[in-house]
Amino acid sequence: MTHKRRVVVTGMGCVSPLGLDLAATWDGLMNCRSGVGMITRFDTERFPTKIAAEVKGFDPEKWISKRELRQMDRFIQFAIAAADEAINDAGLEITPELAPSVGTLVGAGLGGLETLEKNRDQFTIKGPRRISPYFIPSMISNLAPGQISIRYNAKGPCITTTTACSSASHALGDALRWIQLGEVDAMIAGGAEATITELGVGGFNAMKALSTRNEEPIRASRPFDRDRDGFVIAEGAGILILESLEFATARGAKIYAEFTGYGATADANHITAPAPDGEGAVRCMLQCMKSAGVSPHEVQYVNAHGTSTPLNDPLETMAIKTAFGDHARKLAVSSTKSMTGHLLGAAGAIEAIISAKTLADQVILPTINLETPDPECDLDYVPNEPREMPIANAISNSLGFGGTNATLCFSKFSG
Repeated sequence: MTHKRRVVVTGMGCVSPLGLDLAATWDGLMNCRSGVGMITRFDTERFPTKIAAEVKGFDPEKWISKRELRQMDRFIQFAIAAADEAINDAGLEITPELAPSVGTLVGAGLGGLETLEKNRDQFTIKGPRRISPYFIPSMISNLAPGQISIRYNAKGPCITTTTACSSASHALGDALRWIQLGEVDAMIAGGAEATITELGVGGFNAMKALSTRNEEPIRASRPFDRDRDGFVIAEGAGILILESLEFATARGAKIYAEFTGYGATADANHITAPAPDGEGAVRCMLQCMKSAGVSPHEVQYVNAHGTSTPLNDPLETMAIKTAFGDHARKLAVSSTKSMTGHLLGAAGAIEAIISAKTLADQVILPTINLETPDPECDLDYVPNEPREMPIANAISNSLGFGGTNATLCFSKFSG
């Protein structure tokens, strides 16, 4: 193969703490709303953290029959709703002839934790005969892309990635490669997560990773702020339709942005802590920009991983300064997790959607709750209100436990 095929974003769908579709989510982001509130999905009396960014008002029966719901954990339901919106947004009709050329690649960090907890409770109380026959297919991560594939007759590669907080970004990057190599014409790709459960919150509490700013939920996620005290767990899904430029053009599809680059590296350092000086993230960003054919000074915006944890934010800042050199001071950098919370395995998909929409609308979303800057976090984090400016290239970082990193590059589509 002598050249890589160009890849474009033609459809996007999401279910988020800010809304049940892309329009509602984008409206919330543009108006600087926080999706964080008190946890309603279980009794938090025994938990240090009582807040999360829950998806509100979600009725799965708008997309899924009652019979099918028994076969799907909440994260799969989110994935189907987001995929439905994205496919409709793209106007993609998967005909029998096209089906083998459309793949499905959806990441998830933890999979069906809620289903696991419920069936473990049933087993403990009533024994193995009361375990649901749908327990395994409801829980395992690959049934998010599997259910989408079945529903829409997408017969290309059907894969899931499970790489902690980088899951969705790795899914999107791998989907990019499938299309670039000419193996498929289109991919339904993104991420889904639903781990606001007793074990999910309890586990992150045990690591002291979550914010305990319970008295001020909407101010709890505050990336790069001196007074941050941990991330806010969130749930939802983001799905993008990726197509080769030739295929998209031939069918007259609208195009949000071009998907130009992907980097993936490992810190090889620690099971949860980032590498010293953000070394793995530096290589990841540089690899991504090289893959995109974009030099650091040609990038205007970084959608940061920006978790609002004491450890991540200064190290990511350091990594951006190393990767971009003097140009780092000219970058707009923001963490939209300040509004959405941290969707774990789905975070990279929501943030890829944000990056593509940023290029389409030429507006950068802010980092809200940035009130007292941390001296170690000294870049332009677009504090507290959106900013209109020319943007040709944007990158999005995802940095996960186990030292797994992913960076995506999106570029303004210019024909």
